[in-house]
Amino acid sequence: MLRIAFTAEDLGRLRVAPDADPLWEIVLSLHLLQNRQAAVVFDPWRREVRAGLARAGLTGTAAALTRLSPWAAYFPDFLTPGAGGGLEAGIATVLSTPRRRLTAELSEVFARGPVPDGARRLAEGDVEALRRLGEALRAYYAVAVEPYLPAVRGAVADDRAVRARAALGSGGDGLLASYGPALSREESSLVAEYPVERELPLHGRPLTLVPSFFCVVTPVALADDSLDPVLVHPLGPAPGWLARARHARSTPPPVAQLIGPTRAQILDALEQPRTTGQLAELLRLTASTASRHATVLREAGLVASVRRGNSVLHRRTGLGDALMDGRL
Repeated sequence: MLRIAFTAEDLGRLRVAPDADPLWEIVLSLHLLQNRQAAVVFDPWRREVRAGLARAGLTGTAAALTRLSPWAAYFPDFLTPGAGGGLEAGIATVLSTPRRRLTAELSEVFARGPVPDGARRLAEGDVEALRRLGEALRAYYAVAVEPYLPAVRGAVADDRAVRARAALGSGGDGLLASYGPALSREESSLVAEYPVERELPLHGRPLTLVPSFFCVVTPVALADDSLDPVLVHPLGPAPGWLARARHARSTPPPVAQLIGPTRAQILDALEQPRTTGQLAELLRLTASTASRHATVLREAGLVASVRRGNSVLHRRTGLGDALMDGRL
């Protein structure tokens, strides 16, 4: 069980990360390749990724990365720096980790066995070993994470919609309640299921909640309490997500030929109501572009829009549903 002493002041400092973190997705997906957790949801992904790593000649690379970040009670914090700014910014932060920290964390990883030669050179801050680590992270990401980013981004956008509704409707307490049962509040503490008994002190620092597609079962926190506190929580994709993602990649909807691919994507995303900002985030569009396409769809009678405070909420009309279902 993880306990975080949490005051009203801490609630005011609470942050929600705007997106999944690429380095956390790398590390947690490596863990999924080492276990059978959430088998129904992730076994198709495991098979596809292992085959992709083999085709790319990266099986050994992935094995080396799993040795650095084992699925265990401890894995090194320097691989998940939470730098923000995307993959390259994160890798740059990893490669600039001070030598003393590399030595301490890798010594903890290999405390019960011999240290592999590559890990030993990393612990010494060897420039070539660090360069190879950066290349390994990029190569693995390109096979195991990047092809699945549409599904990741869709899950993040849906999660943010839930958090936003909870925060707007019930404030900070409602936001925290929306994370249940993975995260709950007991008197003056936040409590989460965790592999070991642990307390995480905040000492006045903001806690950042980070969504993760490849996090399963329980939230995850950094091991070192002196680092900026984060709590990475599962997004919980539904079984069959990979099949749906494959279908979306290989067969763009026929309606795209009629209204264009971007508007077809927006209409498809509006299977559930979303704001302009959520559409922009999900489809990686600027807010003005998403608004312009939504306006065209609204003028065509395919979308209905209503203003809610500072946001505009869009939903598909019956005509839009019929078009997407092929009934027109």
